[in-house]
Amino acid sequence: MRRGLARAYRNVTRGFFTYKAAVFLLNALTFPRLRPRPLPQGGPRVSILIPARDEAHNLVHTLPGVLAQGAHEVLVLDDGSRDGTGELARRLCGGVPGARVLPGEGLPPGWHGKPWACQQLARAATGDVLIFTDADVSWKPGALGAVLWELAHSGVDLLSVWPRQRNVTPGERLITPLVEVVLLTLLPAPGVRLPFPAASAANGQLMAFRRAAYERVGGHALVRDEVLEDVIFGQRLKERGGRLALALAGELMEVRMYRSYPASVAGFGKNVYRVHLRSRLLLAASILWHLAVYTLPWFLPARRARWLYALRAAGLVERPLVSLVTGRRRPADLAEGLLSPVTPLLALPVYLHGLRRQVGWKGREYEQ
Repeated sequence: MRRGLARAYRNVTRGFFTYKAAVFLLNALTFPRLRPRPLPQGGPRVSILIPARDEAHNLVHTLPGVLAQGAHEVLVLDDGSRDGTGELARRLCGGVPGARVLPGEGLPPGWHGKPWACQQLARAATGDVLIFTDADVSWKPGALGAVLWELAHSGVDLLSVWPRQRNVTPGERLITPLVEVVLLTLLPAPGVRLPFPAASAANGQLMAFRRAAYERVGGHALVRDEVLEDVIFGQRLKERGGRLALALAGELMEVRMYRSYPASVAGFGKNVYRVHLRSRLLLAASILWHLAVYTLPWFLPARRARWLYALRAAGLVERPLVSLVTGRRRPADLAEGLLSPVTPLLALPVYLHGLRRQVGWKGREYEQ
């Protein structure tokens, strides 16, 4: 019986890591990467749209880079901030052609905060291309030209870009970089171009729409009551015949999503229930599976089962390899792989957060 269980455990975990390795290799070779490019001559009018709620600590660093891109207009929506976000944004936008700050309207019944903020921004925008970007994303020279080139070259209705993670403190390194691991080891990027809604992903940190396609599906009203509005938007866009593509930003964009471990738990915790198809059974199975794959091998005797050494090694090298592909090559970035055995334990509060009936985010409460 023990031998049978050990054999089944070995075969299943081997299959799991074989799949992840194959997806990672495919993505490392094929995932589109942005390159600095000039703005196209006679190109489309572009609106860069930034929903902002209590984002003064981010905008002071990120907004100047966005304003320098040369877009037709940059609109910042102050969504009821209490930290001086609106005043700071107005000061930074002062004198920049096409840049302005909009006061957010009250949240209507049936809407969540970010979709409503984005809907207001789209309503005020005049561009042919609408680029929604989060306040914590830093844009480098040539980034806008790169996004427009990729949008035109891909021919899609929605291009979603993954900025490179910028993690500074030890606490934000614990689980935040797992975003890139999930993207590059579980989802084959070429599959996103297929017309199947289930094969979708998107990242609200940067979503570039052709305006006609955005309006055809009703804008962010399509996801008005979704916490995981970016991924759901991609799925529903495909359901309505839209086309979707992804890209890595490389050196052109960086994001500092969360500045501490508790902030990471709260941020991921608000999405994890929806990621697991609103199934608490799937949530429980997921955490048990990751404990079995990444943590358990370190507690089992490996002398008589040498394949456990390979299993441990696979967990240790996963994050460093992903970091190399995304451009996070500093020693501290690569050392994150050593967290592999305890990562499921560090993620446990995220799963517990997702089991709640309500989740809070930026002063608002939402039903799961």
